[in-house]
Amino acid sequence: MHSLAFYLFSAIAVAGAVCLVTFRSPVTSAMSMVVSFLGLAALFVGLNAFFVGVIQVLVYAGAIMVLFIFIIMLLDLNSEERSKTCPALLVASLLIPALFMCQLLGVLQSTENESPKALPLTTAAAHFELDGKETKISQSLKGGDLPDVHLLGEKLFTRYNFPLQVVGVLLLVATIGVVSLSKKGSDRTAKPADQ
Repeated sequence: MHSLAFYLFSAIAVAGAVCLVTFRSPVTSAMSMVVSFLGLAALFVGLNAFFVGVIQVLVYAGAIMVLFIFIIMLLDLNSEERSKTCPALLVASLLIPALFMCQLLGVLQSTENESPKALPLTTAAAHFELDGKETKISQSLKGGDLPDVHLLGEKLFTRYNFPLQVVGVLLLVATIGVVSLSKKGSDRTAKPADQ
């Protein structure tokens, strides 16, 4: 990837993320997140990860953002009054990002010393054979192709299976939370009408 394009798309992604946090309107913040997703997708395409870039646009900038906008409209977040700042929330808002940065620095320091070894494709193909039998990945590698989709699936469901399951549970919990919040909102509006 050309360095100018890298810095341009990185700036777009970071600007979208900053606007997401700073804008007060939930709809504007959601649209800023779309801009950030598009910048990330362009970075993936620049790194020759075309599948991941397309999935970034289709799944995140498309489906997930439609879901976010639907939830924002359902909860009618613009009509809520702003509450006073709580000291405990202020401490938590400073402590949680600090803990996240410490964790991120620990991960970056542990992976910094690991330098990937460049293998010939035929040698790498032998690594993906199961009990001497060829797999789709080993066949593609022997043919001189890099099977990025198959490699991504193999990594997700073998080495990173537990984090993938944790993300799935977190999304399920978030969905249940949204449904319970929307039911509480409908209960509040229904009670005065019954009385």
